[in-house]
Amino acid sequence: MLEIENITVSAENNIILKDISLKIKKGEILILFGPNGSGKSTLIKTIMGISGYSILKGKILFENEDISSYPVSKRARMGIGIMFQHPPKIHGVKLSHLVEYLSPDKNYVDELSERLKIKEFLQRELNVDLSGGEIKRVELFQILLQKPKLLLLDEPESGVDIENISIIGKVLNDYFKIFHCGALIITHTGYILEYVKANKGYVMMDGKIFCGGDPEKIFNVIKENGYEKCRKCEARVSE
Repeated sequence: MLEIENITVSAENNIILKDISLKIKKGEILILFGPNGSGKSTLIKTIMGISGYSILKGKILFENEDISSYPVSKRARMGIGIMFQHPPKIHGVKLSHLVEYLSPDKNYVDELSERLKIKEFLQRELNVDLSGGEIKRVELFQILLQKPKLLLLDEPESGVDIENISIIGKVLNDYFKIFHCGALIITHTGYILEYVKANKGYVMMDGKIFCGGDPEKIFNVIKENGYEKCRKCEARVSE
């Protein structure tokens, strides 16, 4: 489904990612761990084609097609969806107006809005006067309406309380089971692992991938020893 082949990426004349290679198969869920500033968000923004990031070498393939030079809109139409860590607030635009554009399937809209508990926000301005957890639920709602084949999630549990994590996690888990989509999920807390059965985990530091293996084992190593353990071994974590 997604193949990242040895990419090096820069932003504002600084190299952020160095020789990154990853593969995500259909239905496969990858977790990406790493300290702040390690390049995790840059990676998913580069996959999505967000402006400001330049691929200096390597390429990104989606369904065997080189998308490295494609704009965001074309990648979205191909089936890639992104959930930002800090979605913007947009005055003057109601969520219901976006829904009309994103999905003609009223039954699906009703079911998803009910499960994510955001029906009361449909007639409100997008993300205005909402809590962190409410914003994340609204963001996920918009993405899943498009039924993406590949989900890029930037810390879906960041700034979110336990109740909202539970709602988001359960909806994501069901979506993965029903649609068999692939996903790359960035997490700091590891809470999402309680709801989503990930296939692989990787640790990114200094713009490089240091180790990979079973995501829960990796997370336990990080909790007990910090990221420096991953830096020192530079080895594959046992699966």
